[in-house]
Amino acid sequence: MTTPPSPPASHDPADFASRLTAAEDWFDAAVGAQQEGEWVVTETERRVLDDLVAAADPLHGGALPPHTGDSLYVRVARIRRWAGALRLAARAGGWELFPVTGLDPRALDRPAGMADLLSGIYALAEQGERWQQLLLEAARMKNAAAPDAPMRDSTLEEVVGDLHPRFLADLAAAECFFNGPGSLDDLPQFFY
Repeated sequence: MTTPPSPPASHDPADFASRLTAAEDWFDAAVGAQQEGEWVVTETERRVLDDLVAAADPLHGGALPPHTGDSLYVRVARIRRWAGALRLAARAGGWELFPVTGLDPRALDRPAGMADLLSGIYALAEQGERWQQLLLEAARMKNAAAPDAPMRDSTLEEVVGDLHPRFLADLAAAECFFNGPGSLDDLPQFFY
């Protein structure tokens, strides 16, 4: 007799809300510092920003979020890929990513800069990596369910939605941060 798998790690809506707020606040602080002339973006920083956007191209065909017509795996992967691209960007420029969730960028005693921008975006991108694990664990649960269990006939979206009712709304909010007009799709435009 096999033991059914334990439920996937919880999607914590409060943690997600903190991450989204941090990403928005730190992004706004960095863009504001640049636009007010407090942070003069170097040529290296511009090239890194261009490469970052290219590396994380969402390949959504111009569709506005939420991308409900795409599989959950594709939707989460669009966010998750930012995490790896941000880590590479930070390494390439010698910047250190640091935790910003719960910190107020207005409390800085210096202008926001590249490390702040990357760290702010990373706060939310890292959530995509957690969501990828959540999807994989939910798929394992679905596949391990007894053949006559209702979960077995459910879609992955239904399984995850039943386990974590806020997940789909939070995923849509993250998609809006990363994709669409005024989002990270337009990142280079904020710095030219």
